[in-house]
Amino acid sequence: MAEPDQIATEPGERLPPRFGIAAAVVGWMVGLLCGSVTAGIAAEASGTPLDAFDELPLSWLAFAQTGLWVGLLGAPVVATRLARTDLRRALGLRAEPADLAVGGLAGLVGQFAIMALVYVPLSWVTDITPEEISEPARGFTDRADGALGVVLLVLIVGVGAPIVEEIFWRGLLQRSLVRAAGPAWGVGLTAVAFGAAHFGLLQFPGLAAAGLLFGLLAHRAGRLGPAIACHVVFNLTAVVVLLAGD
Repeated sequence: MAEPDQIATEPGERLPPRFGIAAAVVGWMVGLLCGSVTAGIAAEASGTPLDAFDELPLSWLAFAQTGLWVGLLGAPVVATRLARTDLRRALGLRAEPADLAVGGLAGLVGQFAIMALVYVPLSWVTDITPEEISEPARGFTDRADGALGVVLLVLIVGVGAPIVEEIFWRGLLQRSLVRAAGPAWGVGLTAVAFGAAHFGLLQFPGLAAAGLLFGLLAHRAGRLGPAIACHVVFNLTAVVVLLAGD
């Protein structure tokens, strides 16, 4: 049997924890680099100045997003191949029929609960407004023109991002951290990293709380199915609320 901090030489079901953590760090850095490249290509091809990147059309924004996903998906794929583990078993990439109901309900309730428990109290002691909190998400929804734009928005925010992010954050990083430092530290540190990785100071508390919700679901179930379902519904709930408010 391979030692915990060594790359396995025989096919197994787990990634060595420190190897998994290192792979996540490298994958995140590669994702940022590739994302910068695809963002530059999108800006150039669409004729959008880089200092006006927020005005990038949704179709080109989707293309720019693929660069980040190269790193986030590439890291677990490469890591499991190098460690000679099975991607699905090592990362818990499985789902059961009940996951949709459990995760979906958690995502719906979680979206409104986080707003009530995190941002309403903050608004009592700060000048934070709901518009400031939702500004990054609104930047996506405002670019969804017509039915095709809404479909593209749903595919990016409601399908692609939750699947890719759960495989990376809860599948690769959290599982590695849990094995290295225990469930509390593993789930908690992953949630903090997930929130910080979105580079939004105002959004950080809510995203970290969401990451904690996703992480608890994944850890409790021992698979990613409930977390992916929760993440999908969590994101789609925000999309529906923002589109309905326009």
